[in-house]
Amino acid sequence: MPTPRLAVFAVFLFNGALFLSWAARMPALAAQVGATEATLGLALLGASVGLALTAPFAARVCTTVGARKLIIAGVVVTVLAVPSLTLARSPLQLGLILFVLGSCGAALDVGMNVAAVAVTRSLDRPLMPQFHAGFSVGGLVGSLGAAAAANVGWGLTRHLVTVAVIGTLAMAWVIKAVPGVTGETADTPKDDRPVLKRPLLWLLAVITLFSAIAEGATSDWSALFFVNERGLSEAAAAAAYAGFSVAMAAARMFGEPVQRRLGPYRLLASGAVVAATGLALAVLVQEPAFGYVGFAFVGLGLAFAFPVIMDLAGEAGRRADGTGGEREIGLVTTVAYTGFLIGPPMVGGIAHVSNLSFSLGFVAFVIALMVPAVLLARRSRNRELTRLGADSTRP
Repeated sequence: MPTPRLAVFAVFLFNGALFLSWAARMPALAAQVGATEATLGLALLGASVGLALTAPFAARVCTTVGARKLIIAGVVVTVLAVPSLTLARSPLQLGLILFVLGSCGAALDVGMNVAAVAVTRSLDRPLMPQFHAGFSVGGLVGSLGAAAAANVGWGLTRHLVTVAVIGTLAMAWVIKAVPGVTGETADTPKDDRPVLKRPLLWLLAVITLFSAIAEGATSDWSALFFVNERGLSEAAAAAAYAGFSVAMAAARMFGEPVQRRLGPYRLLASGAVVAATGLALAVLVQEPAFGYVGFAFVGLGLAFAFPVIMDLAGEAGRRADGTGGEREIGLVTTVAYTGFLIGPPMVGGIAHVSNLSFSLGFVAFVIALMVPAVLLARRSRNRELTRLGADSTRP
């Protein structure tokens, strides 16, 4: 029986692996349904809409049934929906199936983060970046698997069915060790601070929004970028995303000393500079090798954005008894999902009137906007601490 820490890490890995398994085969899916860049962007909107609409409902369900049962529901539907992508014959059908996958992703995301919080509190260790590294490792596994499948000539059906079977067996092994925690109870101390009126939380949400737009653009459009703009094969294009995943996973897994030295706000700002520079390099230099390096920089720069923001949001909502932060994390997460909602169709729409290089260049500009938002968030946090007459408990 695996430990709860390993089990939750495995759920993060499962989520990333299945997501990137189909995302890295986007050129084949686009050809299967006869999608243009514009119609493919609209189809990809289905996943983001499912994610955004389901997330609040999933959070309420989690408080009732617990994280483990919510994860089980998400896993069951996901392993059925992923192979169903091969049945799509039009952009509309692809969008509907992606809507189901997005809804499953929301359930998995809420359940695994609630379970991760339970593990970090029980062990009293800041393990959230490592758990999110599991998603990055899963993305690497999924993208490399997609590259291998394309290289040996596997069709979409054979590839995605194999992925679903492997994922089902892995989750069956670990699921009993996942904490079956629920949210607030009747005995939980209440916090009446107005979440929607706190500038700090909105600034943190904006930072996560920009990061989500960048991550969504990278996962959904990188393969097509290398095929259409750099003339690579589908296998080479799928492998290009591996650099992004490796850099992000390594930074999250082994970057704790850097996080301790820089502190959360300087880490977020410097990461945004690295990511924006990397994406600009990928789109401005025609040599494919620079594209690989550039996307690796994007992964490195964005590695800590989501877990660090979740940590800061939770800290902003901490109550006197050491609990709290659920509402704050919920607000930031909801806004982040908006980034996944608007990112893919935005990139597709801009690419339709120009090209993917220009479109991804605009995404680099969006990443750069994280820097002033981080500076304003740090100032807002200092003002809150001054008003409260308290010191921050984190670096």
